[in-house]
Amino acid sequence: MARKADKSSGAAGTATRGSAPAGARRTAAKLESLADAIVRAARARKSPKLEIPIRALSNVNFNPRKAIIEMGDARQTREFFDMSMARKFMQTVLIAAQCKQLIEAGKTASIRQIYYLAKHDVAGTREKTFTDQAESDPIIEDIEVAIEALREELHVYASNRGNLVGPITIVDDGNTLDCMRMGSAGYPVPSIVEPDVVQFRKCSAKFVLHVEKDTVWRRFYEDRFHEKHECIVSHGGGQPARGMRRLLRRLHDELKLPVYCLLDNDPWGYYIYSVIKQGSINLAYESQRMAVPAARFIGVSSFDYERCGLSDDVKIGMEDADVRRAKQILNYPWFKGKKHWEREIRKMMQNGFKMEVEAMINKRLTYLTEEYVPMKLRDRSQWLD
Repeated sequence: MARKADKSSGAAGTATRGSAPAGARRTAAKLESLADAIVRAARARKSPKLEIPIRALSNVNFNPRKAIIEMGDARQTREFFDMSMARKFMQTVLIAAQCKQLIEAGKTASIRQIYYLAKHDVAGTREKTFTDQAESDPIIEDIEVAIEALREELHVYASNRGNLVGPITIVDDGNTLDCMRMGSAGYPVPSIVEPDVVQFRKCSAKFVLHVEKDTVWRRFYEDRFHEKHECIVSHGGGQPARGMRRLLRRLHDELKLPVYCLLDNDPWGYYIYSVIKQGSINLAYESQRMAVPAARFIGVSSFDYERCGLSDDVKIGMEDADVRRAKQILNYPWFKGKKHWEREIRKMMQNGFKMEVEAMINKRLTYLTEEYVPMKLRDRSQWLD
């Protein structure tokens, strides 16, 4: 059973009244350091430049000891006096300045709002600083990786995606919320879940069960699975957003809760598990704070068709794209060499079909929550790591 969170849990980053939180001050200092380097170069009559780590598969490594994806050392230089880079240099400085202003004001903005805040005419021209949001979004990620800060620490958030229910009390922006009494929608997990915003209080949960979709989550909620098994049930609406991934990591680290993943038996479900467990390529620089290396995949398995006596009605034919994706996953360094995972994925390709979590409901409406998942939780030999 999880230990109860200390009354001060997560409050270390909260400043005294009248001052900015320590985390915000650190992030602001990093942005100032970025600006100082540009000013020094200009005063020395040198081309101002920014060093941005490359966010691509070619610059990602799997650390087997930590069991997470990490970013490599390759960088790109963005120079102001290089005509091919001047626009992006200007955009990077603009976005960084907007983030600094948000931190100083103690305000947050969505990635869409950041786009509008930074968009305007370039003085003396008919050019706009940004033509659309597709230009500004990657810049935010560039700044994150350049100063080693989460987007949320820049006071920038995305749309909320994901919910949870279970025996835990959470303090969200000063409001104490009992997650057993949040109604049929559960607790909506925000984009920003850092300790200065979200703190854990009383918790009697034994584990976290993370499911793929809100429709599956609804089945567990209605069948009161969280009450019967004393657990937190969460969903990420498909691939979980950063807020949900960060919250899962905090629940595991701070409350010592095991994280079990119930996902579809298809390449997408396997990929979602990979992102939760090892991190993602695009956010490799934050795997240390987002990934949950101890997470376990408990289903749906390629072997469940025979094991559970399912009918042909649950089969979804695999397309060529599914087969190609499955082969790619087999070659991921974090899957390669794991015999149980190789056996699992090859069995799916041999079957020639994939299955959704909802396939279990074909037997009867409550089979998923009353028999299938309890069986999976009991039989650890069926878990995949």
